[in-house]
Formats: sequence, structure tokens, C-alpha cells
Amino acid sequence: MPRLKKAKMADLADRHVLYQQSVQCVEAEIDFVDETYTELRGKKARLLREDFCGTGNTACEWVRRRKDNCAFGVDLDSEVLDWGRTNNIGKLLGKARNRIELIEADVLKVKTDPVDIVLAMNFSYWLFMDRKTMKQYFKSVRNSLVEDGIFFLDAFGGYEAPKVLRERTEHDDFTYIWHQAEFNPIDHKMTCYLHFKFPDGSRLNKAFSYTWRLWSLPEIRELLAEAGFSKTTIYMQGYDEETGEGSGEFEATEVGEPEAGWLCYIVAEK
Repeated sequence: MPRLKKAKMADLADRHVLYQQSVQCVEAEIDFVDETYTELRGKKARLLREDFCGTGNTACEWVRRRKDNCAFGVDLDSEVLDWGRTNNIGKLLGKARNRIELIEADVLKVKTDPVDIVLAMNFSYWLFMDRKTMKQYFKSVRNSLVEDGIFFLDAFGGYEAPKVLRERTEHDDFTYIWHQAEFNPIDHKMTCYLHFKFPDGSRLNKAFSYTWRLWSLPEIRELLAEAGFSKTTIYMQGYDEETGEGSGEFEATEVGEPEAGWLCYIVAEK
């Protein structure tokens, strides 16, 4: 009798679970957003919109924080939204499920109630690769905010940002590989992949693929100002001197270090 082949770990893996474990830290992200909004506005935010939300993981973390927190998540990918409804919203406790709505729509056109906060994280808005479209998006975000609303974005850069490279991060039961595969210095268009490797040697290659523009902070801030935002502040991540890695702590600054790689939040006030 022929022996049954043991299933490879890559074949059994769920790419959305892997993404949430390796790319996102929604607890730390919402800590920053919640604390920064409170510091700037002297009150707690209630209604948040997560653009390019994917599985809605961050929006779910928002509604878990307080009983009156509500959230919208907006994305064009119905498959990913359906996964999020089952695996993230479906795991919320009690009435929290009623305080979040995932919407299949274009972030350039979506209409929701005015919100206190809009998020565009994991560099998702970089898929807009020309100034006209990016400015249109920023204007639509500004119009969707309440009068004292705040727009939170993130960005990365450094002299290794345009390089073709692979960075590996070890997790308990897989290796996460960030792959900057292509970069065009003329238009700053780049292609990036997320790969995953498992202890049995199997791999999940190109689990996620991204084609976007490597935007600079001056360009982003100029476009936010042109879109009507009154003020933008850069919160740069510090470094742990012992490990040489990011500390996870972000501080407002107008002077950054010319590092190989840096990560920051951009806070745009309406």
C-alpha cells in the first residue's frame, strides 16, 4: 500500500494569518494613534476609518479598545474582506461586531459618516503613483474627516529603500522574507514581495505582491498641504542601541538621521 505524502507546511499555511503575525502589530499601532489623537485634541476619538484595510485587523483592534469605539474598513478586495469578516470580526466579543463595518469600495470614492480618524498604513497609499491621484486621495480623506479630524499614515525610507534586497525575520514557526525585487530610479516605481519559509523547507513565495512608488517625506507633506491639511508632523521611530533595530517608540521631530532604513508615522491635522 503506497505511503501517503505528508502535507507541506506551506500548503497548510494561511497567508492572511502569516501577514498579520509578521507585518502588523495592531496593538502598538492603535496605542500610537489613540494616544497621539488624545494628546493633540484633548479628548478621545470614537469613529475611525481604516483605508486599504485588507482583513480589517486594525479596525477590529480599535473597536476592542472602548465600548463606544466604532470603525469602518475600506478595501477593494472582496476575498480579503470576506476572510476578515469570518476570522477577525467573527472573533469579536459581544456587541463589538455591530460597531464595525467592512466596505468593498474605492477609497477615492467611498462615502461614510464623517470620522475622527482615517488610517492609511503599511504604505498602502503608495499604490497611487502620480501626484494628481495622490492629491485627489488626500483631498477625499480630508473631506471625510470631522472638523478636528486627523489623518494617520506611515512611510519608510533610507539609503537601502531603493535597493534590490531580501530581509529575513525569524518567527517561532516560519521565516518572513521582505523582498524588494525591482526599482526604477527614473519614476521610483518599485515591486516588492512577501515570502514565507517553513521549518520543513517548504516555501510560500510571493504570498503578497506590491507595485508602488517610493515616495519621499517632502513629497508627501507637500501634497498633504496642497490637499488642505493645516499641519503635518513626522514621528520618527527611535533605535535600540543594543540590537540596532527599531525601538517601536516614535517621537515628533523635524530632523531625522540618514540611516540605511527608517520608519515613521505622518500625522496630518485637518
